Amino acid sequence: MLIAPVVLGALLASRLDWRHLLLLAFVVSGYLAFFATGLWLKSRRKARYLPPLRAYLPLAALLGLGVLAAAPHLLAWAPLFALPLAIGLYASATRDERSIWSGLATTAGATLLTPVAYDVTGGWGDQTATVWWATAALGGYLAGTVFYVKTMIRERGAKGWALASLGWHVLALLVVAMIPDVVDRVSDHPAATAVYVLLLLRSMLFPRYRLSPKAVGIIEIVATVAVVLALGLTG
Repeated sequence: MLIAPVVLGALLASRLDWRHLLLLAFVVSGYLAFFATGLWLKSRRKARYLPPLRAYLPLAALLGLGVLAAAPHLLAWAPLFALPLAIGLYASATRDERSIWSGLATTAGATLLTPVAYDVTGGWGDQTATVWWATAALGGYLAGTVFYVKTMIRERGAKGWALASLGWHVLALLVVAMIPDVVDRVSDHPAATAVYVLLLLRSMLFPRYRLSPKAVGIIEIVATVAVVLALGLTG
């Protein structure tokens, strides 16, 4: 979920810069620090959960300083991540990290990495509308997985969750298919609409079958790659 937005942002920028790799390293280490912090908070701050936190937090801080040294203008994006991080850590502290609101907050934070990655090299030009459309489309997919995975595992057979998942996927498809027709300067590609149609069908059909968590995860990896490549074609 964290790698996809960075890769999409780089694809939309139409060129891979070494700073994208530095940003990706920071994002991965930052997630590890976030996860370790969450486990520590969930454990009621038990000492045995501190070693991973002590390892990953300094690493993330060091890589973060490296990103800012290489691309100082990215600091302007930092405030946007405060709320998703706070919600995620609060959810861990209250042992509610599997809640829908926690999942959506984490997804929102991950999605915002798309414009950050695009902005690594600086300069938006006439791509602004397309980048934000692709960001919204990716966010729609990632948030949809929160609903979809619940219908496949923990909430399998629950009609309410199935309807919520279906409704969300319909909304995501509309965003992908219709916004380029009504908003100027949004470049789209037929592959994007095709992929989101398949995602909608997935949300309708797959919950009928009992798949292992491993199988669900593998399918989502394939789906994520397809989404990133399809949206990246608009760059």
